[in-house]
Amino acid sequence: MDKLVKPSLGQSCLIVLKRDLRLALRSQSDLANPLIFFVMVATLFPLGVTPDKEFLAEIATGIIWVAALLATLLSLDAMFRSDYDDGSLEQLLLSPYPLYLLVLAKVFSHWVVSGLLLTILFPVLAVILFLPWEGYLAMLASLLLGTPLLSLIGAIGAALTVGLKKGGVLLSLLILPLYVPVLIFGTGAVGAAINGMPFSAHLLWLGVFLVMAVTLAPFAIAAALRVSIAG
Repeated sequence: MDKLVKPSLGQSCLIVLKRDLRLALRSQSDLANPLIFFVMVATLFPLGVTPDKEFLAEIATGIIWVAALLATLLSLDAMFRSDYDDGSLEQLLLSPYPLYLLVLAKVFSHWVVSGLLLTILFPVLAVILFLPWEGYLAMLASLLLGTPLLSLIGAIGAALTVGLKKGGVLLSLLILPLYVPVLIFGTGAVGAAINGMPFSAHLLWLGVFLVMAVTLAPFAIAAALRVSIAG
């Protein structure tokens, strides 16, 4: 009788990543809702506020970043929900592999189907809102650095509220204040680029925050999951 081959740590993380991506692709409504929300916000502003090109260009940076933030928030509740409901989250906690890396793989899969897709879609909003061309590069770089931060920070709140039936409101209250620095430095980088000023300092701060979040957030997520499951 053949012995079962135990997957390595890297293979286990890859299995978690592939599984989450496959589940996200199967649940097309969960995948599409944040993206539709992201685009709808941009299209509603010209209709509800003003179609004036100059005014929209001034507020385009803030609209795009706030839309990305809220769209990410919309997708967070589902990050651990299905795993909690079918019991696979409990199996993940009992796994012999470091939970730090397993939850990091789950957060990365969430970023791929939310933050990365939002980043790819941002030129559509930029055109609708007349974002100046000078801000495109800074917006792309700030979103690439900022959206993983949104997923990492949001995962902490999602882990804390996964055991609650209606944890969406509590999740928003917990996470939104922590998103403020990302919003400030993200919009600051684009504003500086549009005004012809150096924007690398803003991106460096986002990079520092991202390194800190990758280092520390998985520990907080793992602890929050253990508290939620035990409670």
